[in-house]
Amino acid sequence: MNVKLSASMLASDLSAIADEIKRCDDAGIEWLHIDVMDGVFVDNITYGNNVVAAIRNKSDIFFDTHLMVTDPTRLIPLFAKAGSDMLTIHLESNGNTAENLKAIRENGMKSGLAVKPGTPVEEVYPYLPLCDMVLVMTVEPGYGGQGFIPYCADKVKVLRDYCDKNGITMDIQVDGGINSDTAAIVKDAGANVLVAGTYLFKAKDMREAAELIR
Repeated sequence: MNVKLSASMLASDLSAIADEIKRCDDAGIEWLHIDVMDGVFVDNITYGNNVVAAIRNKSDIFFDTHLMVTDPTRLIPLFAKAGSDMLTIHLESNGNTAENLKAIRENGMKSGLAVKPGTPVEEVYPYLPLCDMVLVMTVEPGYGGQGFIPYCADKVKVLRDYCDKNGITMDIQVDGGINSDTAAIVKDAGANVLVAGTYLFKAKDMREAAELIR
C-alpha cells in the first residue's frame, strides 16, 4: 500500500508558515496536517478556518484538517469554504457522527473519523461506509511532541484486518510520536497515512527525514 506523509503544522514555525509549506513541497510530502483545537475538547487552542483560508492562497498541497472540537457540525461548511481537502472529526465529539460525515462529503471534502487512544477502534465500524479515512490517534490529542503509545498499533492492525476481511479499501492514518522507528511499527500494522510533526520540522534535512519515515 502506498504510504503518504502528512506534515503536522503544529510543529512548524507559524511565523513563516508559507516557507514551511514550501519545505514540505520540496521534501515530497503529500499532505499538510492542520490541527484545529477549541480549548474545550482538548486544552489547547490553535487556529481556525480563517488561517486555513489564508494559507490556502499560498499552496495547493492537500489540506488534511483535523477538528479536535466539541461540536464540529457548524464548522463543516466553514472549513470547506476555507479550502480543506479532508476534514476529520472525532467519534468522541458531540453531534450526529453519521450526519456530520455525510455533510463533509456533501461539502466536497473527503471524510475522516478519529478515535482517541482510549476508544475501542471497533466503535468506528458502523461508520466506515461514510469514511474515506480513519485516524487512530497514537497520543492523547491536544499537544505536539508527545511519545508514541505502543498499544495503539494493535488498534491499527485490528482495523486493517477488519477492512481487509470485509473488502473495504480505506486510508488508515496515525498521528502522534511518529518517527523513523515508530513508522515501521504502524506501517506493519496497516497504516498508510502517517502524520509527523517534530520529526519532520525539526530535521536539518526534511526530505531525508521523510525518506527515513517511508
